[in-house]
Amino acid sequence: MSTVHTEYKRLAPNPKSSYRQLFIKGRRIRAWVIYCEHAAQGMSAEEIAADHDLPIQVVRECIAYCESNPPEVRGDLIREEELMRAMGMIDPEHKRTGKTKLLTPQEIARINRIPDPSP
Repeated sequence: MSTVHTEYKRLAPNPKSSYRQLFIKGRRIRAWVIYCEHAAQGMSAEEIAADHDLPIQVVRECIAYCESNPPEVRGDLIREEELMRAMGMIDPEHKRTGKTKLLTPQEIARINRIPDPSP
């Protein structure tokens, strides 16, 4: 089975981020953030572009990228959930106290090594 590789003109990885998904070039905005505003909040591409001062083509590219269900986005979500679990943020007690567990560098490294799921 072959995989299709799409080139994005306006999206690129951010080497300074622990997130593996694509970001808007020149901005520290993950494509997933833009996609969530569209899919979960029901905002139009035009509204998102205006809110973030972005060209409409950038917003459309973010949406297309996330709709393609890339493994790096799913992996980021898995690692984020594991980080929250390790810090105790999913524990019902966290909602009451707001306290989180301080993680060791080894725990953080373990979470960051969780691979992206296979396509």
